[in-house]
Amino acid sequence: MGSYLTIHFYALYFQRVKEKKLIMANVLDSVLSQYEKNTQKTGKSMVSQEERMKKYFTTYLPKNTKSGQKTVRILPTTDGSSPFNEVWYHEVQIDGKWTKLYDPDKNDNERSPLNEVYEELMSTGKESDRELARQYRARKFYIVKVIDRDNEDDGPKFWRFKDNYKQEGILDKIIPIWRNKGDITDVEKGRDLIVELTKAKTPSGIEYTVVQTIMYDDPTPLSEDQTQMTEWTGDETSWKDVYAKKPVEYLEAISRGETPVWSSDLGKYVYDDSDTNTTTQTTEVINNTTQETTQVKVDEDLPF
Repeated sequence: MGSYLTIHFYALYFQRVKEKKLIMANVLDSVLSQYEKNTQKTGKSMVSQEERMKKYFTTYLPKNTKSGQKTVRILPTTDGSSPFNEVWYHEVQIDGKWTKLYDPDKNDNERSPLNEVYEELMSTGKESDRELARQYRARKFYIVKVIDRDNEDDGPKFWRFKDNYKQEGILDKIIPIWRNKGDITDVEKGRDLIVELTKAKTPSGIEYTVVQTIMYDDPTPLSEDQTQMTEWTGDETSWKDVYAKKPVEYLEAISRGETPVWSSDLGKYVYDDSDTNTTTQTTEVINNTTQETTQVKVDEDLPF
């Protein structure tokens, strides 16, 4: 009986050792697998600022250039949906420059500090606050994937432009072509768009670029090179890969009238030490810093 119990004990002991080793092996395999997955190349390498800028298509005319022309081809979507993505942005002045900030509320149903300021200002009933609230209101933009015919080697780019409630915007100039000529994104018989540009002036004399007209070219294939056509239409880059979405802390700082600064040493934005997080204090900051320049704001269609 004693021998039987001894044998049984050692059998259980070695079975548990075996199970423990098996668990340790599984953990080891999982850890190594995770490490290899996280360290292997994903196919997306770091690119320079210059290369990143090539992903944007803009209608901006350089200084001292009064008019110009650009030609684009809108790329078709893989699922047959509209190529025009509706995205909401705030337009605010940061360190003297007008900047577009992705709105997490209207786009993702997440908290938006700038929308909170907008709603608070609108709730006071004061006309002055309602006027100030306009600076915090999110506005709808369209983003469409295109080929810039003047720079085809850059590959697919993204063109962002504002919705126009008067129906006088860029999309309003494109839709009549679509209605009259059919699907202009068709890879075999679609059409290039010819964008005519000119300069206009604000009441204070500041020049900015406007899209005067959009015309269409004759039907042509997207490319005569089948390999290039396949490469362009199969490109998986999304507008979300190109246009930045700032963290909520960044938006909070902007709502307080602060100027976030990128720290290369810390690898993140740093913010002012400020307790001015009430709507009243924010209003004072904005009144003191941007009231003079709101009258000269222009939409240069830059990738900011």
